Amino acid sequence: MEQYTDWKISSRSVVNQLLQTLIDEIQKGVYKPNERLLSINLASRKYGVARDTVEKAYSKLKAEGYITSIAGKGYFVCSDNSKKINILLVFNKLSYYKKLIYDNLVQAVGNKANVFIEIHHYDPAILKDILVRNAGQYHFCALMPHFGHSLGEEDYLAVIKKVPMSQLILLDKKVNQLPGHKGVYQNFDRDIYAALSSAADMFAKYKEIVLIFPEHSNHPTEVIEGITLFCKERQMGFSIATNISAMPPKKGIVYVILTESDLAQTVQLIRQSAYRLGEDVGIISFNETIFKELLDITVVTTDFRRMGQSLAEMILQNHDTVVDNPFHMIVRSSL
Repeated sequence: MEQYTDWKISSRSVVNQLLQTLIDEIQKGVYKPNERLLSINLASRKYGVARDTVEKAYSKLKAEGYITSIAGKGYFVCSDNSKKINILLVFNKLSYYKKLIYDNLVQAVGNKANVFIEIHHYDPAILKDILVRNAGQYHFCALMPHFGHSLGEEDYLAVIKKVPMSQLILLDKKVNQLPGHKGVYQNFDRDIYAALSSAADMFAKYKEIVLIFPEHSNHPTEVIEGITLFCKERQMGFSIATNISAMPPKKGIVYVILTESDLAQTVQLIRQSAYRLGEDVGIISFNETIFKELLDITVVTTDFRRMGQSLAEMILQNHDTVVDNPFHMIVRSSL
């Protein structure tokens, strides 16, 4: 009974919350095909709600094709319960990489699920509005918990907690203050450290790593921790610049670049200088694209296609688990 106590303080109606709980139980096999549901009275006592609330939730279940009723006998789960799973996919922003996740998720779930995209733009208030508008309409909410660095944890944790734990899947970034939640994560500090270490010999000709971290960037700061550890072990210098103009090209520097615009500007400045890319000055860019392959730029990248596939597997198989998404380095002539 305890897990249903918070229903009454949620922004969702109690009927919709009970409806979603019953749908989850049917999807998970708690109630199997042709099995009888609890009577109105028993369900009222189990979930701690009024009989009228149960009746309304059962009526909605019947209207949506999950259950049927037999006069004098009660409510039963439909034998052919082929209802599609509804997935709410909430990104922090739109990008090429988000499209890879979406495309591979949609391909992997096939006709078993509907996928709906929303964007919170790093804003907890927008996220709250998204969750309220979609309350009771999804079975799973896959959420990227990336928010502005100026925000405190309290600004977004309370909003995320509005999603029932059984439905929430954290995507891309782990939130330590939300233990026990399933998700498909990058471990930004560990991943960048391991990727750089895999090509440690390539750094022998360089003296310093400069991370181009834009002033108003919302990129994870854990990247800084991973590079700091790598440089400390290699006895290399490490600096952070908000843009390439603040730390112009000079011999012995490897630039680690987070954004496409900074990458383009850095390549242009190096080409205009007397330095040779991959010999005097190095570049490592975040996240693989076809253009970086054509330009022969070294990248460190997570596998966004795999992230979408892992998310689909987690939902279709209803696994309560945590998956570390693959992350690796592709060495090219820019290093």
